[in-house]
Amino acid sequence: LRLLPWTSDLHQWCARISLLRSVDENAGWPDVSQENLLATVEDWLAPYLHPVNSLQDFKKLDLKGILEALLPWEKQQRLNQLVPTRLKVASGSKIAIDYTETPPVLAVKLQEMFGCEETPAIADGKIPLVVHLLSPAGRPLQITQDLAGFWRSSYHDVKKEMKGRYPKHPWPDDPLVAVATPKTKRQL
Repeated sequence: LRLLPWTSDLHQWCARISLLRSVDENAGWPDVSQENLLATVEDWLAPYLHPVNSLQDFKKLDLKGILEALLPWEKQQRLNQLVPTRLKVASGSKIAIDYTETPPVLAVKLQEMFGCEETPAIADGKIPLVVHLLSPAGRPLQITQDLAGFWRSSYHDVKKEMKGRYPKHPWPDDPLVAVATPKTKRQL
């Protein structure tokens, strides 16, 4: 399988399907684990190998299209509904979800989550995301699956420490009523 042109997006795609399989094994999601893909390579890859004459030709294969052919159109649509690649956060930004982590991770700047008390979840609310709240420089300040608890407790300690380090960014006393923003105070 290492001969094939894998991308981070394809690894994410496989992780999304594997996550849905773990939630409901009877929903008909294909097994796209590396082990199963290797065991069934003759079924899903062989029909696309007619133009392959050298090792370099493997890199030219449309692996995304080949793998997506494992899902009927309806399943592809359902995949995007249940486990989207990006999630719209309180600020309006669409942030990428990392499905290669278990549970999946949403890494977002803390200021973009002001006013959001409920921890974001996917798969019809069955799987809460792990939220990595980041500093304005993109470094993790807090990792949580309890956003409401963070705002009521740890936020005040984080605010004390970060307010002096990042004075251009908003650090409100009550983050649950503050407006979420990706901007600095000057840009508001």
